[in-house]
Amino acid sequence: MPIKIIDRYIIRELTKIFLISVGFLTMVLYLDKFLFIAEMIVNRGVTILEIIQIMTYISPSFLAITIPISVLFSSVATFNQFSESNEWVAMKTCHLSFLQIMRPVIFFSMLTYFLAASIMIYALPWGNLAYKQLIFKIIKNRTNIDIKSNIFNYSFKNLVILANNREGESKLTDVFIADSTQSKSPKIINAKTALITPNIELLKIQLELKDGTIHDTNDSQNEYQIIKFSGYEINLNIPNTERLEKDALLGNRELSISQLINQINEFKEKGLPINTAMVELSKKFAIPFTCLLFGLLGAPIGVKSNRSGKSGSIAISILIIVIYYTSLIFMQNMGKIGKIEPFISVWIPNIVILGIIIYTSFKMQKDLPFTFTRSLFDRLITIYITLKIIFLNFSPKSLHKDIPPLKYGSNRKTIDENTRKILQRKIKNSK
Repeated sequence: MPIKIIDRYIIRELTKIFLISVGFLTMVLYLDKFLFIAEMIVNRGVTILEIIQIMTYISPSFLAITIPISVLFSSVATFNQFSESNEWVAMKTCHLSFLQIMRPVIFFSMLTYFLAASIMIYALPWGNLAYKQLIFKIIKNRTNIDIKSNIFNYSFKNLVILANNREGESKLTDVFIADSTQSKSPKIINAKTALITPNIELLKIQLELKDGTIHDTNDSQNEYQIIKFSGYEINLNIPNTERLEKDALLGNRELSISQLINQINEFKEKGLPINTAMVELSKKFAIPFTCLLFGLLGAPIGVKSNRSGKSGSIAISILIIVIYYTSLIFMQNMGKIGKIEPFISVWIPNIVILGIIIYTSFKMQKDLPFTFTRSLFDRLITIYITLKIIFLNFSPKSLHKDIPPLKYGSNRKTIDENTRKILQRKIKNSK
């Protein structure tokens, strides 16, 4: 019964910090979209309901990042708090082993893993597709495609359109188009009719031309050819919608598993490179798996970083996150260019972290001292505290007056305790 009470207590503390961290980090990522949303409200007349829909649809892409990070923050902060308040010592006094204490952490990490995996596999493709459709609806309904008859229209980039007559909202007759998309060889297009149609796949408004001719020259301007067609399509680049279109385009990261598999098979048949799609498919499982790793890694870090306080444990967590995502980006790029097997590339950082977890868990379970890691943590903590003192505008004289010189000789395994106490006392006095 006492063990169950402790398990519930640990899960409650982990969940509390996790929810706070997810909410805060997600709001930080929303800040990047606020200017874009404000622009749409002013220029496109977007309603409050559409704003809520936009925020809902882009949330999965944010949560796929913030959930693993928040698992690490919650684990480190929770066990740092246990160590500072001597609750960790009390748990050990009750003859609870490290692995027993880790049971609620494993349970919590498993829940967050399934949550992150569901978001990566299901919610992210759904949210991106719904967001794309909503943006297309805004482009289609809030843009004035005003092509008047017998008047040259210059509203579309690289196109000049002239129609003898316009029937209804979408049909043009006797159409003349000067297409300068390819500046070296501009085209003159004539068509009997043209229909203005939306294409949700390309996120474009298209002109479907019927029964016409294309007058074209080659790049050297030495040859002239006339091509007859029964059907021809031109994309209309709507003015002032470049950012809307860019934000709504579908990338490999937002494709579902089945879409990625189909893309891989299709590219194989066509002889196209498949490394990028294979890497993205592997990331669907590799990134959620970090929830399990970060939860188990955070507990030893929180216990061993108790001397640095909460701010120091957060700094160490940020350092781990930066190192992990930097290595993840590097490995996935190596996988995309074929230097590393694509499926394995994004798992390499996870394998390294798993090795560290096995090492730290063995040490914690056997109550063995951390020689190398403790020395490393002590040095990182002292560097952090020293930088914090400098940031708080302590004068060099006041520092050197009370603090003995730091010795980093090869025969010294830990940092001088008196130095640490003096530095911590200065920080407390400064608050």
